[in-house]
Amino acid sequence: MSCVVFSEHATKSGQRIGEIHLNAEKSLNALTLEMIDLLLPQLEKWRDDPEICALFLDSAGEKAFCAGGDVVKLYKAIANEPDSTFPEDFFTREYRLDYALHTYPKPIICWGSGIVMGGGMGLLSGCSHRVVTETSHLAMPEVTIGLYPDVGGSWFLNRMPGRTGLFLGLTGNPINAADALFLGLADRAIRKDLRDALMASLVAADWARPAEEVIQPILKDLEMESASTFADMPAPIRDHQALIRKVTDHVSVVDMRAELLSIETEDKWVLRAQKAIGHGSPVSIHMIARQLDKCRHLSLKEVFQQELNLSVQCCRHREFPEGVRALLVDKDNQPKWTFDQVQSVEPAFIDELFESPWSGEHPLQDL
Repeated sequence: MSCVVFSEHATKSGQRIGEIHLNAEKSLNALTLEMIDLLLPQLEKWRDDPEICALFLDSAGEKAFCAGGDVVKLYKAIANEPDSTFPEDFFTREYRLDYALHTYPKPIICWGSGIVMGGGMGLLSGCSHRVVTETSHLAMPEVTIGLYPDVGGSWFLNRMPGRTGLFLGLTGNPINAADALFLGLADRAIRKDLRDALMASLVAADWARPAEEVIQPILKDLEMESASTFADMPAPIRDHQALIRKVTDHVSVVDMRAELLSIETEDKWVLRAQKAIGHGSPVSIHMIARQLDKCRHLSLKEVFQQELNLSVQCCRHREFPEGVRALLVDKDNQPKWTFDQVQSVEPAFIDELFESPWSGEHPLQDL
């Protein structure tokens, strides 16, 4: 069966809802180039079909909506095929897909239940109506593999309260449903067992009305029905705002890291952040801070163009493939980073990562 299954649901008012079902449960629905190449043309087809009133994006299994991109295949292409165009092809088409979701003219309801990481965050954040559940586990942990939060992370991390996006980029700390709502990464929190009820309500609705008048009351009612499930859910990111402000209240990421590591605590959330920034890529730590600063005032189109520049450069340097090797391929958890310490990272090395790989027209110039 295909890694993405497309279907249409006839509504009682005569329109149709297009469903996109990521269908790679064994790999936690990790986003592959094959998936991307199926998704883009289907989005274009449904965009131009006047009878399609909305889209519904979900996935196979309960464990993960989408646990990231196919970084292992990226690693193999980088390590074994020096002249391979796969890394550039993958990132170019992935970001084109993400941009298409962000700018889609019809509503897209995303059921972001379970693990939502990396490439999955790109899909979720691009949808107009983002639903999380009690099992949702969102994260952008790229600091641990020598990369940075891409797939629009340079856009949505910059739009979080204060410097929370920078902190989460540097630590990769997870985000549950309560914090996803606080951070603006999700619009509704609904119990995971109400997924079929949501689809049934959408199908039974009168789509002759404006789409928002159809979708919002349905989501609101289901969220109210789910309220008791989320009432006592902790929101550690919201509750640690003072600590986040203090840690990030430095000009240098070297000082930010030192501030975080100096905290003596038994708080598991803080300990997790300390472990990630303590063992994460020194290059990533510098790269993440500079990327967020560089993209602060860019348009969405410019953000994806800048991300493509940086991602392709990461594939041409050793830090990213080494991180993937250590954590996901050999799994020895002993990455040999380019620089041993954050304070040892040479500014010229970071400068090189931010140079455009192209002398001519940018591959995403036509977004």
